[in-house]
Formats: sequence, C-alpha cells, structure tokens
Amino acid sequence: MKHFGLLTFFLLVGCSLNAVNDKEVENQVIGQEQIEAVSVKPHRTLDEKIGSMLMVGFMGTSAPKHSQICKDIRKYDLAGVILFDMNPVNHKQAKNISGKWQLTKLTRELQACSKDGKLLISVDQEGGKVQRLKSKYGFYGKFPKASDVIQLSDARVQQHYNEMGAELSSVGINYNLAPDVDLAINKKNYVIYKLGRSYGANPKQVVKYASIFMDAMHNNGVLTSLKHFPGHGSSLGDTHKGFVDVTNLWKEVELEPYRLLAQTHNIDTVMVAHVFNKKLDSKYPATLSKKIVNGKLRHEFGFDGVVITDDLQMGAINKKYGLRNTLKLAINAGNDILLFGNQLSVKSMVKTSTLVNNIKNLINSGEVSLNDIEASNKRLDSLKNKL
Repeated sequence: MKHFGLLTFFLLVGCSLNAVNDKEVENQVIGQEQIEAVSVKPHRTLDEKIGSMLMVGFMGTSAPKHSQICKDIRKYDLAGVILFDMNPVNHKQAKNISGKWQLTKLTRELQACSKDGKLLISVDQEGGKVQRLKSKYGFYGKFPKASDVIQLSDARVQQHYNEMGAELSSVGINYNLAPDVDLAINKKNYVIYKLGRSYGANPKQVVKYASIFMDAMHNNGVLTSLKHFPGHGSSLGDTHKGFVDVTNLWKEVELEPYRLLAQTHNIDTVMVAHVFNKKLDSKYPATLSKKIVNGKLRHEFGFDGVVITDDLQMGAINKKYGLRNTLKLAINAGNDILLFGNQLSVKSMVKTSTLVNNIKNLINSGEVSLNDIEASNKRLDSLKNKL
C-alpha cells in the first residue's frame, strides 16, 4: 500500500456544474490513459470478469475451503466481501465478527481462497454508531462519531484514526467503507445528521477531516471510500427502507466535498447513494444513473477510480427495479463494484451464481457491454495494486 502524507489543503474553485447531455456521456472515454496502463488479469474467464465486479456478504464466522463463500471467491474471482457483526437470521449469533482471533482467522481464510491474496475485505467503520468492530467482541469500539471528532484537536483526530486503521489492518481488513462526506444540512435527517455521521455543513471542514481519515487508513494499508455521492445529508428518508426523493431538499453544495477531494487527494473509491434527484437525473436514482455516475462524477469531476454502489438490496432499489434491471442499470451507469450485502433480510439474500448468470444473460442479449465490464476490471486491478 502506498503511504500518503497528510494533505495540504487548497481552497479550490469548483468547475461548472452545468449538466452533461446524454450524448456527451455516451461518448465520453473516462480515464482511458489510466485504465489502459493496467491490463486485465490474463486468462480471466467471462465468469471471472463478471465476478470481479461483485462484492458480497455471506453467512459464517469462518471460510474453510469447502465453504460456499470460498468456492465463490475461487470460481468467480470476486472483487471482495463485506463483513457484518449482526446476523439477520439469528440475532443471538454473530454473522461474521465475534472476536479478534476469530476475525483474523476468517480474513486469512478468505485471502487463501483468492487467486492473488488481494481480495477486498470490507467493513463500515466510521466511528460512533457505525462501527462493526465493537468492544463486546474485544475491539476498542469507542471511536468517536464525526460530529464529536470535530471538537478534538487535529493531533487527537489523527491519533484516533491511526488507531482505527491499525486495528482494522491487524485483523486483515483492507477496505473501510468510509469516510462519510455528507453535509449536515438537514437537522431532521435521521441516517446522517441525528447519528452524528457528518463532519459538519461546511464542505471545506468536511474535506479536512475526511482527508485526515483517509491518510490514517492509507498509513495502515487500508483502502477507503467516500460516501454517499451525490449527497445524502439533505434527505429525510432512509434508502434502506424505500425510495427517497431529495429533489426539493438537495443542494448543489453537497457535491463540493467530492469536487475538492477529486482535485486534491488520492481517492480510492466513491460509493454512490440510492437517492433520487430530478435536478441531476429525472428518471433514475443516483446508483443507476449514467448521468450521475459517468456524467457528473467521472466526466465533470474527473474521477477515474473505482465507483462502488451502496447495497443494491436496499429497499430504494430492490422494491422498485428488480434484480435483472438493477444489474443492467448499475453496470451501464458506470459502477465498477456492485455491492450485495445479504444483510437486510433473509428474503433478500441472493446467491453469487444468480448474480453472475443474470449479468451473463445481459451480456449475451446485448443489454450490457463486455467492454464496460473489462474497463471496470482494469480500474479494480489498479486499485488492488495499492495493496
């Protein structure tokens, strides 16, 4: 993993937010120089090319060779896995995390299943209410939430996040789905504001603390993900439960952290939210929108790294679009990693083979381009070269 020094902040003037029309988005070649420099792994089969776009959740606190998750990692060359402590099937049992020794053993088993030892093993570890490594499992578990972090000295913040990164790395977690760069602009927002997940309403302040967070993770060999593009701070609803329209609440300033960080920091990945916003796309929510992912994030902001969806099993997507259409739209929008956490309910769980077969059918029918999948593979391979 490359080590990144602490960022020197520049007060940058953002580029125009004029809409990009559909034709420009269609014809835009994103980051071609960068992704051509990294070739797709030789002899990758079609199943493996598809699998390399998938990050999945699974049941189990171990991953022996005969386990289904290990078989899936080997067969499909999965991009990664996401780990949770809470078990949606049985709340009295852990899903993936029950202790330090157990988690270390699990991540080693998972990497042994992979072909290159660079499987992305991810968790949500922001601090506050959002931290999977809890004290009841023997971890520190007391990292402060973002709204408390901003009350601390910079030195203390750096210490907190370096300790967080070190703890993640020590148990084999190499990908933290954080920091949250949503703006605290709606005091009625439960999922961001009321949980204290935001560093504030000022984009430059958010950028400052997000950068400290990312530097600390990088110093410990852990990749990061900015979230939730193009902004979840103004919302009232919860995309876990259903469709959330932010058209009348969303403000353009919510894009500012991404624009600033895209120009001043080595971003690993960006997670896209399921929010619907007519100002940016009159038809699709952000995760499924080519205008927002390829148009706004890649073309306008110049981000040529990996884009990951929020969990595609959330109610905002799952209830409205169905699996096949979700896969088609998410890939065509420009996402590189499709996240299926298998966490929200027993009913929503999906087999990896089902995902692969659906995408294969989409390729065969011409509804999804193999070239787009291979471009995503190249971006993912470039990301994994940082590990």
